[in-house]
Amino acid sequence: MERAELAGWLRLSLTPSIGDGAARRLLAAFGLPERIFAQPDAVLRQVVSQAQAAALQQPPPNLQAQIDLTWQWLHANDNGTTRRVVTLGDAGYPASLLEMADPPLLLYVLGAADYNLTQLGHSIAVVGSRNPTPQGATNARSFARALGEAGLPVVSGLALGVDGAAHQGALDAAGNTPRLATVAVVGTGLDRVYPARHRDLAHRITQQGLIVSELPLGTPPLTQNFPKRNRLIAGLARGTLVVEAALQSGSLITARLASEQGKEVFAIPGSIHSPQSRGCHALIRQGAKLVESVSDILEELPPLQTRAAAGNGHAANAANGSDNPLLDALGFDPVSLDALSARTGWSAAALQAKMLELELDGHISRLPGGLFQRMAAT
Repeated sequence: MERAELAGWLRLSLTPSIGDGAARRLLAAFGLPERIFAQPDAVLRQVVSQAQAAALQQPPPNLQAQIDLTWQWLHANDNGTTRRVVTLGDAGYPASLLEMADPPLLLYVLGAADYNLTQLGHSIAVVGSRNPTPQGATNARSFARALGEAGLPVVSGLALGVDGAAHQGALDAAGNTPRLATVAVVGTGLDRVYPARHRDLAHRITQQGLIVSELPLGTPPLTQNFPKRNRLIAGLARGTLVVEAALQSGSLITARLASEQGKEVFAIPGSIHSPQSRGCHALIRQGAKLVESVSDILEELPPLQTRAAAGNGHAANAANGSDNPLLDALGFDPVSLDALSARTGWSAAALQAKMLELELDGHISRLPGGLFQRMAAT
């Protein structure tokens, strides 16, 4: 992209009172941004309001600084990582976003040079709580890994909790294979990483995936931008899997947006005692598909079945039984040692030793209040 072309798109996107809807009307009427700014006020008022036409006559006050910042960002040497600005009129703009009611005018993209957003036709979004239970985090990573092993990129939001675990699972599946493993859609400008503790994860994603934002460089993590981010997560993916979510979770926004866009919504059930399961249970009552394994997702989206790797034996099958009778007695809900003793007939002392062994092997986690919970298989 030439600097003059970039300047035109940035000016259109930054002009006060010109949202994406007005910008799309202007582009449809006049073509590329430079032609929009060449129109007289009277002609512009045939497409937008008088106030909007007046705003288009004057460059935004911070325009030159934003052009300089973006141009420098695009041309920074970053060890093979590619930086791009993809516009609404670009051939590389993802077709799935064009089907949305409000596709973004610009997408800032950071990541491996060989990958682009048009490769996401068979991707699945994996989202959930920022404060998942140990089992929820394990499920997110395991399902994402199983999806990756089936050849499907995983889309998520780089947030703490389920999002981070999903990206990690997708990267685990990719190993050193050169393919698009995961896409992180973020709610800040791409010149910063939020949350900061995901800096190393973000670096890994840029090596085997992409980080995407519609927000200008320099944009901090503002609360109002995350629902906008969520609509892009839903829009880029073929379907959305919610791993764990409270009733007021932002993940439910993503699921609702996916449903409104005609996409499939999947939810993993959990304990009736866990607040982090209530959002998933609400989605299931509203028609989301209850998911126990990745095959439940693939069978709902038949074209994806042909991409599934044969013999996938990873944690997508958390509901299956085990060869360990103590794990079978434990089940998947948190349980006390006394309750487990009643179920098995074993003494508390014998159980203590066995539970410590299972904990060290990563099969169970110890919860506050003297409770134990079985982890999903990996």
